[in-house]
Amino acid sequence: MAGQFERQPFLLSAEDVARALDTHLERGLSSAQVAQLQEKYPPNELDIGGTIPWYKIFLKQLFNAMILILFFAMALSFAIQDYVEGGVLLAVIVLNVSIGFYQEYGAEKKMDALRALSAPSAMVLRDGRTDVIPNAQVIPGDVVILKMGDTIPADVRLFEVMNLAADEQSLTGESVPVEKIVEHLDDEELGVGDRINIAYGTTTVRKGRGRGVVVATGMQTEVGKIAASTAKKRKAGRSMNYKKYGKRQPIIGLAKRIYDFVGKFLGLTEGTPLQIKLSKLAYILFGCALILAVIVFAVNKFNVPHEVVIYAISTGIAIIPESLVAVLTITMVVAVTVMRKANVVVRDLSALEALGGVTNICSDKTGTLTQGAMIVRKVWIPSKTIYTVKDSKHPSNPTEGIVTFSEADDPTQEPEKRDFDQERSAAVLKFDVPDEKLHPSKTKKKDEKEATMNPDLEAFLLSAALCNLATVRHEPEPGEGHPEWQVTGEPTEIALQVFAHRFDKGKKAVVAEGWQQVAEFPFDSGIKRMSVIYNGPNSNHSMVFTKGAVERILDLCSSVGVGGEPMTDEYKERILKQMDTFASQGQRVLAIASRSWEGKYEKKTAPEHTENDEVLRASIETDLTLLGLAGIYDPPRKETTPAIAECSSAGIKVHMLTGDHPATAEAIAKEVGIIPRNLGVLSYDVANAIVQKANDFDKLSDAEIDGLPELPLVLARCAPDTKTRMIEALRRRSAYMAMTGDGVNDAPSLSRADVGIAMGSGSDVAKSAAKIVLTDDKFNSIVAAIREGRRMFDNIQKFILHLLTSNIGEVILLICGLGFQDRSGFSVFPISPLEILWINMVTSSFPAFGLGREQASRLVMRKPPNDRRRGVFTNQILADMVVYGLLMGTLSLMTFVIVIYGANGGGLGVNCNTLFSDACEPVFRARATVFVELTWLILVSAWEIKDLRRSLFRLKPDGGGGDRSRFPLFRDLYENRFLFWAVVLGALSVFPVVYIPTLNTSVFKHVGIGWEWSLVVAALVVFVAGMELWKLAKRRFGLLEDAAVVRGPFAQGGDEQHGRKLLHTISFGSLKSWRSIGRSHTADTKEKKEASPSPV
Repeated sequence: MAGQFERQPFLLSAEDVARALDTHLERGLSSAQVAQLQEKYPPNELDIGGTIPWYKIFLKQLFNAMILILFFAMALSFAIQDYVEGGVLLAVIVLNVSIGFYQEYGAEKKMDALRALSAPSAMVLRDGRTDVIPNAQVIPGDVVILKMGDTIPADVRLFEVMNLAADEQSLTGESVPVEKIVEHLDDEELGVGDRINIAYGTTTVRKGRGRGVVVATGMQTEVGKIAASTAKKRKAGRSMNYKKYGKRQPIIGLAKRIYDFVGKFLGLTEGTPLQIKLSKLAYILFGCALILAVIVFAVNKFNVPHEVVIYAISTGIAIIPESLVAVLTITMVVAVTVMRKANVVVRDLSALEALGGVTNICSDKTGTLTQGAMIVRKVWIPSKTIYTVKDSKHPSNPTEGIVTFSEADDPTQEPEKRDFDQERSAAVLKFDVPDEKLHPSKTKKKDEKEATMNPDLEAFLLSAALCNLATVRHEPEPGEGHPEWQVTGEPTEIALQVFAHRFDKGKKAVVAEGWQQVAEFPFDSGIKRMSVIYNGPNSNHSMVFTKGAVERILDLCSSVGVGGEPMTDEYKERILKQMDTFASQGQRVLAIASRSWEGKYEKKTAPEHTENDEVLRASIETDLTLLGLAGIYDPPRKETTPAIAECSSAGIKVHMLTGDHPATAEAIAKEVGIIPRNLGVLSYDVANAIVQKANDFDKLSDAEIDGLPELPLVLARCAPDTKTRMIEALRRRSAYMAMTGDGVNDAPSLSRADVGIAMGSGSDVAKSAAKIVLTDDKFNSIVAAIREGRRMFDNIQKFILHLLTSNIGEVILLICGLGFQDRSGFSVFPISPLEILWINMVTSSFPAFGLGREQASRLVMRKPPNDRRRGVFTNQILADMVVYGLLMGTLSLMTFVIVIYGANGGGLGVNCNTLFSDACEPVFRARATVFVELTWLILVSAWEIKDLRRSLFRLKPDGGGGDRSRFPLFRDLYENRFLFWAVVLGALSVFPVVYIPTLNTSVFKHVGIGWEWSLVVAALVVFVAGMELWKLAKRRFGLLEDAAVVRGPFAQGGDEQHGRKLLHTISFGSLKSWRSIGRSHTADTKEKKEASPSPV
């Protein structure tokens, strides 16, 4: 806080605050004070990090593990004057760095556009005159004038309010606007959300007006403190303070800092699991390349002339997948492009692959799981009638959905008998429970009919519409970005006004009938109600209309309903139970009442009888007639429940962390399927653990939290520290979590989570702390993004397998080739260096790009999250790599042996690694045969790797979209057209390389072939057969299968059985429609060995 305050400003009177800041409540700061304070305080701006400089992005791409190794190989090539090979490696480096730089720089520019918001302004009082200035120029001590719609420029201690309410949802998570007061508070332990005499910076004024003194600006505001908490902090143990930690600490701290720097430079300590794994792979391969070079030198007795060095470099190059970085980056670029079109902006490429390993999603409620807009869900009328709004997709549109009515259950009746069968906690005993109990019918009640107007409802609507400051306006020709129904005002009042419009009883229509307002008693947070007085048409008396908190209104009522039934204690108890019923369904309950005023009300103008006079107000708000209760709630997005069900089937748990009331949070969590509707189906300790209040959770020690049988799935009244602590608790359980949110209060968790996902409509602080931004704010977009992350991860596995398989085959060929020595004692290349680079960069690269574009498997969201410890190198990938590499290398080696020793008597010529002669023709023919064969084997392996387990000849056992062809090979291969043409054109490319004169003998060191084509075709058939037999063995004996999905005590996503039967996964193509989620597929049983089993 700015200034020298004896206590927190909310504990002081406004006069004490003004004295501490040396300002005047009526005149504000003087010009001289402003000039002095502007030098003392920084601009009123949040330091949330700007654009990352282009050179940092460039250096990040340049100092990549694989790039560093390619630099080493390039330098060595140039050192021995092999300019062709060195030039090719330089081109590879430039390509890799350019692609990565272009993509990350583009993503940062996209974020600049998101950060570019119009600079708000503030109205301040200086030198006794009002002045409008940019928010950045506001300083502590300024007197700020606030009105409805303003963005509050800084933290302000209010000293004058008139019906002022601020929307603090982005700061505290509370969806209901907070009514403000001017009196000082006494409790020093009050949280931010309860300091109701403070208006916080970046929040907005929803209604009313007021004035206040600025007590904190910029990073000293509550929002600024949260923004500061998201900044990266130094790791533990890195301090060099010997006074605090001892004399050895400077040495220990320096050593750890050096370790961090070297590890970061080499990519071994910072980054996502995949980045670290690939960095380790690069250095392992580099080590293998050095070992192979030593082997080459040793075979030649460490006599290392030019030819031996070239052979050593060629062997080292053979084991390094030069195109891996480019393929990886382009695959991510494609995924990012797809996601951007679906309103998902990826700020950091590393977050994309991290999505595939997400095990838990910690989500805010308001605006993320829900629509962030209020709607009247139920209305209770004293005639024992309940009106229910159904099928309304847009809370502001009164024409959507229908209103039905039914007779209300009597809350005083004997409570329903406890159903112990339904409360069984052991899932294995579920077969004991009758089906009608497990799956009660959801059909509409027989007495539930569409609502029609009647006197009781009309009286309720009249009071709800007139005792209301909100407006609902219809736009016959809505423009782009402007909905058909425009609303203004406080969300609760908007909801009531929209409900009245459903019956054509909106305020505008009622006023048009002749109702005229003569007085208003604004909402007072102390008494929690508001009243208006109207003169009706053709009436000789006025009417008082009142709404507010149920308990406060009931105390003022003497009768119930238009019939005037007396209010008794029994009736009041019944009404309170009805209120509890609505509240347990996640609804905020308001009471609506009215009374007749004797004669025409005359506005009191005398000073002793103002409308704010408590005596006058008390005389008006008495002897009321209760007209009904309104249950208002923030409806979940229609996409939320199926998205949560999809998460459950994918082994991902969804947690709701919200600032809302516990009853509301629990009810919404049940509605969207985060927790079961009947907690009795869970064991006692689990049921108590999954729903908690934040203050109860905060009281637990880390050990007690770790001892819980299940971490909370619903945390209500969350503060930022609570959310961060939840993240750490998940991390201790080896979870890999994503945090979603849109408010300032979400920023610390977004920063500390493994994947931070911010909403595009949220605060700049949240977006700067996140790695991914959803511009459409939809929760189901998160699931689609996770699916895209999994698809990309699977494809990365496929093209890494494809690239490294060819590298293993080449290394086997070259190492064994050391034994082929000519008469001068030098080893003869079974394949030349340029042939190796051609295969690695041209032959392998484009099919690898194609594998990166493979569609997601239908089972991609039916298997557990990716194992972060193993990364892409699972047991199946490693085993496949060895098997296919050995097969490829062995066949190529056998072909070389057959051509040299079987057809040409073992003639290896002299100096055949550099020059062509008649004596070298057998070697050149053998080299060409091996080159063609290796090229075709690598290309066909890309088709085989489309699915790691299924046969190439039956990739889709259900026929793929209804096609029941008995031989769907061509259809399946042509589905990925990029991969198809990459393989076909790659296969055809060998002909010019082999047969063009001079190019073949002088550059690639081979000649045209004839009968050798038969060896190539035979090897191709054997290779395909070998891969098919290996896949068959994996399927038949269940080798190297994926683990089953591990779920908790129940399946999230609403109805338990429906949640587990979901097969269709969410894709970007299905964001506009969820109809496909319910479709059944009879072919599921054919894939049961490949799908993870669903527990009962």
